[in-house]
Amino acid sequence: MENYFELKLLSISENEKFARNTVAGFLVPLDPTLSELDDIKTAVSEAVTNCIVHAYEKQDDGIITIKVTTSGNRATITISDEGVGISDIEKAIMPFYTTKPDADRSGMGFTLMQSFMDEFEVSSGENKGTTIVMTKIIDNRGIND
Repeated sequence: MENYFELKLLSISENEKFARNTVAGFLVPLDPTLSELDDIKTAVSEAVTNCIVHAYEKQDDGIITIKVTTSGNRATITISDEGVGISDIEKAIMPFYTTKPDADRSGMGFTLMQSFMDEFEVSSGENKGTTIVMTKIIDNRGIND
């Protein structure tokens, strides 16, 4: 491990923007392209929003934990909560699946997270929370776009 940080946030919507920008800022020394940075920010945003909307529904005192490690050009981002959990992960990662069909939601964002990251894993247990581990390989051989 070359570098590491851990951040704990309350499950309030204002913290989503802070989380994605903090993770992106931490990864700047890896010299990601703007496209890679956007991918990371989108994946982090989706994961944190899931914690706020699904794990801690109407609960603004839940804790979201974000851990980021870097090694070489590899960034691993772990986002976890201690909320309601997911009973059927296979179903939850399907495109457009949502636990809030009446709330104008287009899905839980797992498809986006998977498409923007090089590695993606979800683990969860009912009433035990959910953990998402995402890895992005920074291909900093090019010029920032």
